Amino acid sequence: MKKPTIGIISLGCPRNMVDSEVMLGILKKDGYCIMDGLENCDIALINTCAFIEEAKEEAIDIILKAAQLKNEGRIKSIIVAGCLPQRYSDTLKKQIPEVDAFLGVCDFDKIKETVLFLSRHQLRQKQNHPIYFVTPPTKIYSHKLKRYLLTPNFYTYIKIAEGCNNNCSYCAIYKIRGKYRSRPMESIIMEIKAIGAMAHLSELNIIAQDTTSYGRDIYKKYKLAELLKKIAALDKAHWIRLLYTHPGHFTDELIETIRSEKSICKYIDLPMQHANNRILKMMNRNTTKGEIIKLIQKIKSRIPGVALRTSVIVGFPGETDKEFKELLDFIKDTKFERLGAFVYSREEHTKAYDFKKQIPERIKRQRLDEVMKLQQDVSAKINKRWMGKTLEVLIEEKENDVYTGRSQYDAPEVDGTVFVKGKNLKIGGFKKVKITDTLEYDLAGEVL
Repeated sequence: MKKPTIGIISLGCPRNMVDSEVMLGILKKDGYCIMDGLENCDIALINTCAFIEEAKEEAIDIILKAAQLKNEGRIKSIIVAGCLPQRYSDTLKKQIPEVDAFLGVCDFDKIKETVLFLSRHQLRQKQNHPIYFVTPPTKIYSHKLKRYLLTPNFYTYIKIAEGCNNNCSYCAIYKIRGKYRSRPMESIIMEIKAIGAMAHLSELNIIAQDTTSYGRDIYKKYKLAELLKKIAALDKAHWIRLLYTHPGHFTDELIETIRSEKSICKYIDLPMQHANNRILKMMNRNTTKGEIIKLIQKIKSRIPGVALRTSVIVGFPGETDKEFKELLDFIKDTKFERLGAFVYSREEHTKAYDFKKQIPERIKRQRLDEVMKLQQDVSAKINKRWMGKTLEVLIEEKENDVYTGRSQYDAPEVDGTVFVKGKNLKIGGFKKVKITDTLEYDLAGEVL
């Protein structure tokens, strides 16, 4: 029997993408044909995000489109995986009966038998009940499950842990992904070696729900710095980028490791979420404004030229005009090189869901606009400092006669771009670029 083609849509963050790559790696090893998107495939595989309301709406929209394709006879089966079925599988089974299988966040190893059953099912016509693999989130994948990379072949993401123990009051990750589970160092190193043997990597991005908590569960102490040193010693990538850190778990050893290891990008992703102590306490962030300020000062003094990225939440329940202004003033004074802002999303089964004084959506959006306008001005002024200077740029794409790339101060998909004039530049290679123009978030220059 000819094996069906698998169409993949992976939603959400890079952590979710790694899960998709694990599933596709299992299928690819067994000889299945993988394609991007749902058009002209036999089985639609949709790996979903359910972190905030917008992510859930996006996932539902795509599942409904897949259901329409199935009803039109253009695809045969639908598999919905990841956060959405982990959180709402019972509801999904009732509301979207076109879905043939559900896989939870720790059940990706069941993808092969799920696809095999659905393939055979097509010969038997109708199936009465969907396949259902949604178990408690207690596992994490290992290097033994080879990944099929969805990123360009010159960079990838390495997930070092799963789950979270921080219990932030606004966040459903603990409910969806379970307790924090670090991968053994040996497994991570083996995975990097295996991926490095398949692709010439320019950049490794280290990810988890909270990378700075790495090791506390299995090694009984923070081990991220030691892990980063071992990854750097492999010499498998020119850049190593650390994402998703927590200000309450940043150690002096980690700062020193980022400073001293040449291959580690001088870029720190440090979500603070707010700058008012009352709001931080209500969020259960286990840190204070003063502690955040001290950490930022320490990082800047010990890592010359470091770029800081943060994220903030506006419109948290009870956030007053004065508390919001305190956040604005903090952003203005600190001058983060990169900043992402989000409106508070009221999520079921989180502590903040029942907090009083929920902020109207209109005010949330106004506050979001104010934050982004302020950051646009901050970013524009920071970018002007690069005029006439030289940056090392990872060349990523070419469109018409202009190449685009990133500096070490820009993470893939979320930060700015460097527009580069040059000829015959290698995609995935590095070039020294002299900056000749600056924009609010992007830079432009020419190859030296």
